[in-house]
Amino acid sequence: MSHNETIEKINKLKKEKNAIILAHTYQNIEIDEVADFTGDSLYLSQQAAKTDADIIVFAGVYFMAETAKILSPDKKVLLPNMNSGCLMADMINLQQLREFKIKNPNIPVVCYVNSTAEVKSECDVCCTSANAVNIVKAMGVKEVLFAPDTYLGTHVANMLPDVKVITYPGYCPTHLRIKPEDIIEKKKVYPDAMVLAHPECHKEVTKLADFIGSTTAIIKEAKASDKKEFIIVTEKGVVDRLKRDCPDKEFILVSQRAVCPNMKWNTLEDILHVLETEENEITVDPEIAKKAVSAIDKMIQING
Repeated sequence: MSHNETIEKINKLKKEKNAIILAHTYQNIEIDEVADFTGDSLYLSQQAAKTDADIIVFAGVYFMAETAKILSPDKKVLLPNMNSGCLMADMINLQQLREFKIKNPNIPVVCYVNSTAEVKSECDVCCTSANAVNIVKAMGVKEVLFAPDTYLGTHVANMLPDVKVITYPGYCPTHLRIKPEDIIEKKKVYPDAMVLAHPECHKEVTKLADFIGSTTAIIKEAKASDKKEFIIVTEKGVVDRLKRDCPDKEFILVSQRAVCPNMKWNTLEDILHVLETEENEITVDPEIAKKAVSAIDKMIQING
């Protein structure tokens, strides 16, 4: 089946089944051709919850589809490829989080949305890479536990020196493959380029950045800037979309290693298959979902 035929079939099934497709920014860029919404994971789940769709196809990784289900319990949520998981989210489970809390008693837990529904259910408040600093600041506490990403937690600690941030030792392998020398080498070739980095990167990498932010913030900053050259220090999907949207500017991927293989596993063929069969349905235990949505709601209340 040709590319155009696949897209045509997907769009036909979307109408027939009242389905929407969500595409995370790290997905293969051709998925944007059938997506109703593209962006960061929480934004996508929030947008899906506002629609009257019966089916949500989440082109992303497992924890993202879980979040969509938590926010849209009455909708059927499908994951195109069930192997598409998140290595960072898998670094902590419910028992490990409980042990982390036992070792550090009576300290509130902030949980990155890049985590499973079970882990979200055991924390006090969720955060995103965009609002993590604001969430911790607004809590008005002297100490917090931060899970699972130690590097986003370290970024929060750097921005809020009066707060002790105790981080769980999780990390994103894709962002950790980016080294300081990658930026240094690229700057030799593009000395005027602005360096935009994701806070999941190692602190020695983010030290070299002109701007640190979420994928959405990086895209927004690059589009708004008067500069013409940008070194993008996050997953390749961001570079692909910026090149498409801003052909008058140059976007340089910091390293060819900055590719998340799990994110790239979803294909247009996978999307067509789950729309046809309604396989790979994501379910979340109602009790877990109730607790997890409470932590997400608290984040939204704090951050607006």
